Amino acid sequence: MNGANDGRFPPSSRESEPDDERSDSSPEPRRPPIYVLEGNTLHTRLTRELGVNYPFVSDGMAFVSLPPLVIAVSEAGGVGMLGAAPEPADVLDVRLQTIQAGTRRPFGVNFLMAQREGRHSTTREHIEVCIARRVPIVSFHGALPPSEWVAALRAAGIRVWVQAPSGDMARQALSLDVDGLIAQGRQASGLNQSTTPTLALVRELRALTDSVPVLAAGGIADGLSAARALFHGADGVWVGTRMVASVEAHAHPAYKQRIVDGDAGDTDVTTVFGREWPGHRMRVLRNRVVREWTGREGRVPMPMATPERVGTTRLFPGTPGGPLVDVPRHSAFVPTPDTEGDLEEMAMPASGASMARIESVLPAGQIVVELMERARRVLADPHGLDADADEDGRG
Repeated sequence: MNGANDGRFPPSSRESEPDDERSDSSPEPRRPPIYVLEGNTLHTRLTRELGVNYPFVSDGMAFVSLPPLVIAVSEAGGVGMLGAAPEPADVLDVRLQTIQAGTRRPFGVNFLMAQREGRHSTTREHIEVCIARRVPIVSFHGALPPSEWVAALRAAGIRVWVQAPSGDMARQALSLDVDGLIAQGRQASGLNQSTTPTLALVRELRALTDSVPVLAAGGIADGLSAARALFHGADGVWVGTRMVASVEAHAHPAYKQRIVDGDAGDTDVTTVFGREWPGHRMRVLRNRVVREWTGREGRVPMPMATPERVGTTRLFPGTPGGPLVDVPRHSAFVPTPDTEGDLEEMAMPASGASMARIESVLPAGQIVVELMERARRVLADPHGLDADADEDGRG
């Protein structure tokens, strides 16, 4: 046995057993832990390189992927990724210490490289914190990191991954000598510059290189979609929207429920949330503000001298003294449990292709194990996986 989750994540119904220790007066049965057994593995280049059970990586989503979600995914046999929001390096250091206190299994940090007013929120200080804390994996999305950052991280023994929305960016990333590529297809949620369906992009990147792992991102939310990505050449899956609808995700409960209730046609790609990242496309849930402005973003009145406030939220959640701040209209702030206000005016990243496969909010460990075990069974009889049947144009 490789390990258990110490009872933090409820098992699937097929793994449940009677709890003989429960008294009749107990309000709820104590659920047994999910055990990651030696036979419960799905071997790929990624699992062999990292020594994990499953080729499952949880998307490092800013504001949502905080230490509880990272720990849960890694403890269940996957790879949890911390979403590094625009936060000071000392806040990142606190989060890394929390993760390392909760798991000894591989995890990583995902940094955004989009510029705001000519500056990146990710700095060399953030990279130095990762080096000092010996983070196993650092990934970048939005743009390529400086070559000296890649060299410094790799010199410290840290794997560097780059999220590539196109073959051109993948080639540039490979020229930096990165250790892995994340094929971000057009179905992927959040900041997304891709126009290529996920499986087609996986095949394109796989054709570029056989020397580094390639992960599939976009529309991966159940065992079938994961199996199809692996069949088409991915070494692992990068899962976002499915993990927003997890117990441990630091997302507003109403945001999670909208993902559960949503379907394939319920997202749009828009630049309406451009106050922080002007011109950057985001795939988000179609709420009132998206319906109002998508297709005519050029007429959005921003920046405004006095931004209209649509709510409040807490900066640096999960750390002492995080201040409450206003959420202006057209902000890219994602609603969290600390957010109050009108969610119809807020950015809620989501993949419609994934929402079509999500039926409930579940513990993250349960999602990892059940999704991967289903993928393993599908791959044992891969009939029909050669078709791009899951490439829903509605995203």
